[in-house]
Amino acid sequence: MLRSRLINASRVGSRFISRTQQRSIHTIQNSSKSSSTSLLLATTITSAESSTTSLSELSPPKYGSKEDLAKAKEEILKIVGEDNLATSQAELESHSDTYFNSHHALDDQRPQLIVFPSSTEEVSQILKITHKYRIPIIPFSGGTSLEGHYIATTGTPSITIDLAKNMNNIIALHKEDLDVVVQPGVGWEDLHDYLTDKGLLFGPDPGPGALIGGMISTSCSGTNAARYGTMKENVAGLTVVLADGTIIKTKNRPRKSSAGYNLTGLIIGSEGTLGIVTEATLKLHVKPKEETVAVVSFDTISDASNTVADIVQHGIQVNAVELLDDKMMQVVNESGETTRKWIEKPTLFFKIGANNQSVLTELIKEVNLISQSNKSSNFEFAKNADEIEELWSARKMALWSTINKGRQEHPDMQIWTTDVAVPISKLANVLSETKSDMAKSGLTATLVGHAGDGNFHAFLLYRPEQRSIAEGLVANMVKRAIEAEGTCTGEHGVGYGKREFLLEELGEDPINMMRRIKMSLDPLRLLNPDKIFKIDPNDHEH
Repeated sequence: MLRSRLINASRVGSRFISRTQQRSIHTIQNSSKSSSTSLLLATTITSAESSTTSLSELSPPKYGSKEDLAKAKEEILKIVGEDNLATSQAELESHSDTYFNSHHALDDQRPQLIVFPSSTEEVSQILKITHKYRIPIIPFSGGTSLEGHYIATTGTPSITIDLAKNMNNIIALHKEDLDVVVQPGVGWEDLHDYLTDKGLLFGPDPGPGALIGGMISTSCSGTNAARYGTMKENVAGLTVVLADGTIIKTKNRPRKSSAGYNLTGLIIGSEGTLGIVTEATLKLHVKPKEETVAVVSFDTISDASNTVADIVQHGIQVNAVELLDDKMMQVVNESGETTRKWIEKPTLFFKIGANNQSVLTELIKEVNLISQSNKSSNFEFAKNADEIEELWSARKMALWSTINKGRQEHPDMQIWTTDVAVPISKLANVLSETKSDMAKSGLTATLVGHAGDGNFHAFLLYRPEQRSIAEGLVANMVKRAIEAEGTCTGEHGVGYGKREFLLEELGEDPINMMRRIKMSLDPLRLLNPDKIFKIDPNDHEH
């Protein structure tokens, strides 16, 4: 009977049974009934029924050939039409890489075809075709992610599905319920503009150009996260197409639910490795009737960080609190991107909101008093809309100011944008040590922090021959964060660039559990291969 179970298991193939297990099964079937065979049998059954999947258990994935891609293309053409396919070199490159990616696509890491679907049904039909021909699929929306999320890493024929061109509609606003239903190609900035005159807002506000699909995939956030939370707190439900073309809806529209597994939470942050989001119900918030911006300077980054910790511990709710170090303030001044000159010291930028002016005035006073207790050297707040725009402009232009400075310094200058997050009580020490490390490196490096939730970013400028220095800074920064009980990424995601750091942060068993989930939902390993963790035992990067 046991022999029969093993024979049946071997017929399942590489979908669930690894090559190691298959070799063990073959050995058992042809060996005598010795004690060593009984031990091997027990080991095999345990491995096959394990709750986790290690990389060593997997065989290399088998992807389709160029001929398979050609067949898939012909079938996809009948679904989307010629106008919704692209193969030009410019399109392939723009869907593979950007200047500000931390890891850049190699020559053989480009998709061979870009497809622009128009509906959930079309995405489903396309994935049924790519599943049949075993063609890897890379989902793409705004292309603003930073850790190589949409690099076609397999080196085999692959297809990128771009959801921005045709799936960019706001489907329905339910103002009374404070939610909105959108397609993945909607930009958060466009959604912000749409909601503004309705007295509503959507909390997450990442970098310019980010679209809802990518924001869900990376579980991003932005400057408002301290008040309104990240994507995982702001998504009520999703429509998702799985690797084989199956369409699922993770939840209906209520703001809370305890019905079954949290499939919505599983998809958020999965970076396109488990399914393709084609529709999202987003939670909205009522805009504060009054809001201003305060800018506070300090002599040290520790004093600025301690101010944030004190504000949080006093229970004072600010809408956003951002930290720019002295080097960042200097770069902003040098770039000329803003209309004024700034004090070149560590600086906090607050958004403070309330439902009436009296409460707002009291909040400003409290923030000022706590800042003074931490040795602030300057405090100013905006008194009208123009001043709000002016005072917040330095924070908005931080990344672009750094990029422009790099290009002015050297035509081959590269930028590495990375982030970590730590408990707020640990932020001051981690920032100070990171800043010291940067100063010793000789690179132009600036710090920007979403200080209200312990998340901060580093912008590193380096020439190609200095990349190893930048790599060392990033590795030290991540190690420091993990030792402080933090994370290797607070909002950028893991992608291709931070796989080794995720393993360092969590250890093997949680990664093996993620791999088991991946293999259950995408056994052919077609959806955004190689992101977050390794799925190919022949993958020797990192």
